[in-house]
Amino acid sequence: MKTTVGTHKIPGYGATLRTTKRLADQAVRIVNRAVPGNMPDVDIILTNPRGMAELGTAADAELAGVLDKRTRERTERAALKQARDVAGRAIPRANGSALVLINIDQHATPGDMAVTLVHELVHCMQFSRKNVVEHIVRDVRDAFRIERQSRRQAREHERLVEQDEREAYGKEYLANQLIPGAAA
Repeated sequence: MKTTVGTHKIPGYGATLRTTKRLADQAVRIVNRAVPGNMPDVDIILTNPRGMAELGTAADAELAGVLDKRTRERTERAALKQARDVAGRAIPRANGSALVLINIDQHATPGDMAVTLVHELVHCMQFSRKNVVEHIVRDVRDAFRIERQSRRQAREHERLVEQDEREAYGKEYLANQLIPGAAA
């Protein structure tokens, strides 16, 4: 399990990058002990909303096997609208690793960063569980209009996403071990 932290199109955030690297190493160890599953290799990228839409769409396209540029651009425009309100996003990759995108505009303090890191790393642990990545791939392929999923499959995916989100929110208290008072 290897963790890398970097930035994408945000110059001048050296202190935030160093803080995130320090927090990420500790958060990976804490989440790995507290959540069932196996931690994959994780790439953590600090970026702005535009970068989140760009990198997130590229990762989804790689996962779904999309090569059509027009489809990717349409999806990226839709993702940009949502990226402004999102603090972070975890995406499985085709090679078995995970990509964590963090919107730096949503993180005013290291405590906010710690909570988001723990939340997204819990999602990374969930990717190692049985059939989770297959459900995500099926949903992404449906979003790119490559392969339609049935209504039942869509409802099942929504139910699983809600269940995974509840688990991730439930584990945010682990951020208190990184920075006391972070999850309060």
